[in-house]
Amino acid sequence: MARAFVRSISFPLSPSRSPKARAPSSSYHGPSVSLPCRSHPILAHLHTHIRSVRAWAQQGTAALAASVATGLAHVDALHAALGDLLDLPEAQAALSGAGGSVDRLLDSFLRLADAHGCFQEAVVALKQDVAEALTAVRRRDGARLASAVRSQRRAGKELARLAAAASECAVRPSRLSILGGGHGSSADVEVTGLLMESAAATASASAALFGAVAAMLGSVAAESCSCKGTAALVCLVTKNKKRAPMPRSAEEEMVTAAVAERLEELEEFIDELEAGSEKVFRSLVQTRVALLNIHTLHIF
Repeated sequence: MARAFVRSISFPLSPSRSPKARAPSSSYHGPSVSLPCRSHPILAHLHTHIRSVRAWAQQGTAALAASVATGLAHVDALHAALGDLLDLPEAQAALSGAGGSVDRLLDSFLRLADAHGCFQEAVVALKQDVAEALTAVRRRDGARLASAVRSQRRAGKELARLAAAASECAVRPSRLSILGGGHGSSADVEVTGLLMESAAATASASAALFGAVAAMLGSVAAESCSCKGTAALVCLVTKNKKRAPMPRSAEEEMVTAAVAERLEELEEFIDELEAGSEKVFRSLVQTRVALLNIHTLHIF
């Protein structure tokens, strides 16, 4: 964040600001942090998006699940702002002197892109499982429904693993590592530090999202173990298949309606996940490609 850096990056100032406006007052004792008010507008914009992403990620599981589209939109907007930053020649010049920090950033964004790629695959599989479960409910096929519930349980475990992997990307290097051993300018520190903050915020939000979805699927598994909710329908259907054909009982009708409603809500939730996560995945790839292009130009 802003307090982690010594000086502000010397990006072009607005026409209304002249060198005289930057003259230190009599009480001025040395360089001070100037973000976001006295830096380039793009840097202030980035700080705003970082705060929004972090605030969303710090919500509880239920709040996260209820605001998935909002959270993914925050992450996507953060990376759009990163793209604007990486387009600036001043930022590119600063990164050219960042040394091994750029390699660490490239690795971090690659792991985040991989995690979101795996998340997309899990979401597609989960969508198929939910559709299968809905079909089973409507056809009163207990075995088919039980199989779909087991698949959802496996998906939950996979998402929990992805959440743990994303959390590892949120570890922020020390200021000394940003400086590459103490040989970085204030511009190097500020730009590289903002990229690291952005990667850390993205990782925290990703871990929170994956964990929230995993918890939601885990609750379905818990219900199946206690023979409530979804599993209650499995039990009812199984019992009725062992008996002579008979009209549905009021209890079965009630459970069927409740389970179908929950699965339909889950389908809507997955649709939001699918659309939002695809945008975030593309944004992560674009951020890494932009950073890789800058790094490659510096090397060659």
